Amino acid sequence: MSGTSMDGVDLAFATYEKTEKGQWNYTLNNTKTFPYPPILLDDLKKSIEFNSCELLILDKKLGAFFSDIIIQFMDEYSIKRESVSSIASHGHTIFHNPTEGYTYQIGCGDSIAYRTGIKVINDFRQKDVIAGGQGAPLVPIGDKLLFSNLADAFLNIGGICNICIPGSKTIAFDICPGNLPLNKVIQRIGYEYDKNGEHARKGNIDYSILEKLAQLKYYQTPPPKSLGEEWLAEYFYPILNSTTNELNQLRTLIDHISTEISNCLNSSKVKSVLISGGGAKNTFLVEQIQSKFKGEVIVPDPQLIDFKEAIIFGFLGALFLANETNALASVTGAERDTIGGVLHFP
Repeated sequence: MSGTSMDGVDLAFATYEKTEKGQWNYTLNNTKTFPYPPILLDDLKKSIEFNSCELLILDKKLGAFFSDIIIQFMDEYSIKRESVSSIASHGHTIFHNPTEGYTYQIGCGDSIAYRTGIKVINDFRQKDVIAGGQGAPLVPIGDKLLFSNLADAFLNIGGICNICIPGSKTIAFDICPGNLPLNKVIQRIGYEYDKNGEHARKGNIDYSILEKLAQLKYYQTPPPKSLGEEWLAEYFYPILNSTTNELNQLRTLIDHISTEISNCLNSSKVKSVLISGGGAKNTFLVEQIQSKFKGEVIVPDPQLIDFKEAIIFGFLGALFLANETNALASVTGAERDTIGGVLHFP
């Protein structure tokens, strides 16, 4: 799993099993996060500006990197090739604009399959977009089938914040930006991320910016809906950057993110929410959510915080192999449920 916050690639080796009663269970065997090499990370950050040839080259470079870390991971944990049914690779999202009918994740599946000698399933979002959906979020199928006993709702604070409320008609959508703008601001003053929100605590809320952000059309749009970097560049950053004080930007972002999240949770009348993703470690952000949300906030163990999305994308691969739905139309707005993914042989 490689998210928009670009803080590394999460690998999870998991086993998925369906019981006779139709209940899916999983066993998490091994996990590890691999940082991106600096040159590759720099290319990924610039990739939205690349031309087509540069993107094709980066696609192959990323596929080779994924292959290398998978092989290293398998060697480290003595995982035999024949014990792996398939590799489920999210890839790295470069473009996501479902209203125009496209989404694009790089990390060449054929390269991974050839180099590792293992079948690869990737490109999970494409079919849902073709079916008229947002292609996101895809995690809710896992929340519904693997984790629904843990909480009423599931909040992932990654580069983008998304929510899932499982039920007979599962609801899920992107709420607002998350670590993407927070990291972008803190990196300007020399840090990779704002540990525990310590720098944000020192800032002051810019209420003029806060009010303008809250009025963005996206927040009044009903789901299904999803966000991408294009939306941030066009609508979000021009407002945020009307001040150049980084600490105030961070503090304002924390208030904006926690307000949008708590408004969503309170209006949905859920009694508990489980938080995962890198933002679950931002204690200041979690405190602000707790202060505004009327229900219980659950922060799970670090392994689930870090690897929940990787576990679920592995599960999407298992569902693909079982020929079962792995993208919910009730979540994405597609014409029907779909089985997303493209299979690559070694």
